[in-house]
Amino acid sequence: MTNLVQNPPITSVSQRLMSIDALRGLVIIFMLLDHVRETFFLHRQVTDPMLIDGTEPTLFFSRTLAHLCAPVFVLLTGLSAFLYGEKHQGTHAVSTFLFKRGLFLVVLEFTLVNFAWTFQFPPTVIYLQVIWAIGVSMIALAALVWLPRPILCGLGLVIVGGHNLLDTLHFPVGSALHIPWAILHDRGWIEFSDSLRLRTSYPVLPWIGVIALGYCIGPWFARPASTALRQRYLLLAGAGALIGFVLLRLANGYGEAHWAVHESTTHTLMSFFNITKYPPSLLFLGLTLGIGLLLLLGFERAQQRKWISTLAVFGAAPMFFYLLHLYVLKVLYLVSVALFGLNHGDYFGFDGIWAVWLTAVLLAAALYLPVRWFAALKARRRDIGWLKYF
Repeated sequence: MTNLVQNPPITSVSQRLMSIDALRGLVIIFMLLDHVRETFFLHRQVTDPMLIDGTEPTLFFSRTLAHLCAPVFVLLTGLSAFLYGEKHQGTHAVSTFLFKRGLFLVVLEFTLVNFAWTFQFPPTVIYLQVIWAIGVSMIALAALVWLPRPILCGLGLVIVGGHNLLDTLHFPVGSALHIPWAILHDRGWIEFSDSLRLRTSYPVLPWIGVIALGYCIGPWFARPASTALRQRYLLLAGAGALIGFVLLRLANGYGEAHWAVHESTTHTLMSFFNITKYPPSLLFLGLTLGIGLLLLLGFERAQQRKWISTLAVFGAAPMFFYLLHLYVLKVLYLVSVALFGLNHGDYFGFDGIWAVWLTAVLLAAALYLPVRWFAALKARRRDIGWLKYF
């Protein structure tokens, strides 16, 4: 006991950083699974929220599992921003980094990321997806970090909890507010020119709330913070979010499509957990962030397990993995079409969801070594400034 009291910073630093990378690594693998589905199972497209009667349970589970990815990514981005500020000592340093990194991600979404999805140049459609949302959220947080922490935390809670009050607000094409509202909250199309359209797949307002909350929990992970206290906060916050999700879902009202009792228990549960991602409802964020916080707690308590360090490798170089897996998947799809043709209408696709899972497992194993190499390079060559952006 005496030793633990004398050396809390060492234990805290090791646990907080390994657990953060491990959680990020886990959701990266879930993301890989979902992107394999979007590449090789697109002939079985899913809606948002999903159609319970027309979606098999295995497909529903695969898609729902991937719901964890964006909320956890954005929350950990805010948390990592706080830790960056702690390391570099000052709000100005973290604000500058957030602005530069956010701008970098926005440019990346318009260029390398969009090209990886479409292989079209010049593009006729640009999909503003998760990298865009993270980038814009970072730019917003670059300004918000100057607020007093209580105000920032309150603002984050108000955005996450209250943005569904705006669901009925829409602005038609031609209105001065159509484009900003499509970016902020109303998923839709922006006609940029006669030959280019933008799809706001990830309206950014709720994600700004999530990244603010991630920054607000940063002090739990600060160097002098008690490990026991941090784990208690993670338990309370995670369990509280899940309890809130269940209670609000049972009320069958605010900000979400209604659930219903079906003939089978499986389909009733599917209906209950069938939540809206675009933009993410309060219920969507309550469920996913609650699970994410409890996973973070669990990873802290499992530091000595080998699989934790394996997951942390994927989480240590997230942007490198993101770009690499998108291009690998695109090349695999084009090769498959060349070899086997279009076997499901306009698509080449697998016949069963089991093949999606198998492909995701094989790709995760194949990409592990290059990601580990890049993560080691990133850790070793801190003198190369651009590496920190990946």
